[in-house]
Amino acid sequence: MDRAGLLYSGGKDSSLAALLLEEFYDLTLVTGTFGVTDTWRHARRAAEALGIDHTQLALDRSVAVEAVETMRADGYPRNGIQLVHNHALERLATDQTFDVIADGTRRDDRVPTVSRADAQSLEDRHGVEYVAPLAGFGRSAIDTLVARRLQIETGPSETLPTGDYEAELRVLLRDRGGDVEAIFPSHVQSITTGR
Repeated sequence: MDRAGLLYSGGKDSSLAALLLEEFYDLTLVTGTFGVTDTWRHARRAAEALGIDHTQLALDRSVAVEAVETMRADGYPRNGIQLVHNHALERLATDQTFDVIADGTRRDDRVPTVSRADAQSLEDRHGVEYVAPLAGFGRSAIDTLVARRLQIETGPSETLPTGDYEAELRVLLRDRGGDVEAIFPSHVQSITTGR
């Protein structure tokens, strides 16, 4: 069975992606971390609640700094988050642990996204397959499926403990004098607590 590494935040999207992949692959949930905080532990607890193996992936802190500076210049997080996601996929692809790399991006995500050209480039350059099991699903369909299969907790992104990139980027942004509340719009995050 091929080994698959799924970028994993512990939220509902990446958890649903895990449920869709676990039957077909020797699956490991992978949380990227810049080493700024220990928020990856929230994703590990969510992975344990699902009963799926979990590991960390060390990301380059200079990419986080570049993402934060991009967010400060733009005044919003979109391009910075995309930069981080691209870096995480690249690191996962070069890790050589997995035959398949995956993420929980949805059809209607504004960020992060993975274009067909970017997916093919990852595959061609690193000899892996890229899989986006939620790419055909919109938010409403995902919410329906999640309600049937997962227990989740939701709350404001600034207070709900998750393993998302956003938590570490918020800390770096604050440390670099950025106005976190002005750059990150208020939105709801989720963390998986069980099946």
